[in-house]
Amino acid sequence: MDAAPTLPIATGEKPPLHILLCAPRGFCAGVVRAIDAVEEALRRHGAPVYVRHEIVHNKYVVDALKRKGAVFVEELSDVPDTSAPVIFSAHGVPKSVPAEASGRRLFAIDATCPLVTKVHREAEVHHRKGRHILLIGHRGHPEVVGTMGQLPEGAITLVETPDDARAVMPPVGVLLAYVTQTTLSVDDTAGLVAILRARFPDLAEPHKEDICYATTNRQEAVKQVAPRVDALIVVGAPNSSNSQRLREAAERAGCPRAVLVQRAADIDWSAFGPIARLGLTAGASAPEVLVEEIIDAFAQRFSVTVDTVTASEEDVFFPLPRALRPDAAE
Repeated sequence: MDAAPTLPIATGEKPPLHILLCAPRGFCAGVVRAIDAVEEALRRHGAPVYVRHEIVHNKYVVDALKRKGAVFVEELSDVPDTSAPVIFSAHGVPKSVPAEASGRRLFAIDATCPLVTKVHREAEVHHRKGRHILLIGHRGHPEVVGTMGQLPEGAITLVETPDDARAVMPPVGVLLAYVTQTTLSVDDTAGLVAILRARFPDLAEPHKEDICYATTNRQEAVKQVAPRVDALIVVGAPNSSNSQRLREAAERAGCPRAVLVQRAADIDWSAFGPIARLGLTAGASAPEVLVEEIIDAFAQRFSVTVDTVTASEEDVFFPLPRALRPDAAE
């Protein structure tokens, strides 16, 4: 068996590597808002600040907030009776969670991404109009759990796969609508919607696409870069839905090797071999510092040049939750 290729490290022997940076990449407006909410709560109220679930799916971000005094819990039952703020993550929560917080008189701050809240409101409107809702998403993902928890049990049916879309049997004689998780593959979701529409021609759809602008834009940038490179790295966490979809988008667009890594220390150098062109992007919850860290790691082994491939410009901004805005009482 041939030995795995080794990458030269000596300064004068570095092979050239052209890195194509995808743009946009990294933090979206909803993630910035959620992180800022925790930091502002710490500034105003001091430590501890409790956060239900990871505020965003990124270990580097979560660990940094822990060092500042944030305490992450999975359920409100893990929060003691306290006057300290309790923040709900960007992914959204079932209605039972704020109800429990209210019952315990906890100081709850909702950092749900406004685009996730939009999906919640759509689901409620469809329910009031007597429609049964088909939710396209991934079972067990916090966002899906939160959306399904907006309505009574049985009001929403989850559709994960094409087989689900072909087999789902909603209540007979009931109007139907669909909503989606915000971080899905644009192409996969379009395929599922096409199957559902063929079966249910009167299926009501969202007034505006549920898959968020950041997910769509990052996938489009990856599709432009993937066919032009030997490998592509997505910086993101394994439990980050939008990051996993970026990796899949790269593979489908023709990239020979697409991998998801959390940071430079996780790179399996033997898996790359003698590459000449590398694509690099980051999921919506991954900070730019980790992208820079990976570029630096490659620069130790290669003579690196970097160009940016821009698919779209983003200027979206979401204000902090009302309880943390400058005009709110300290």
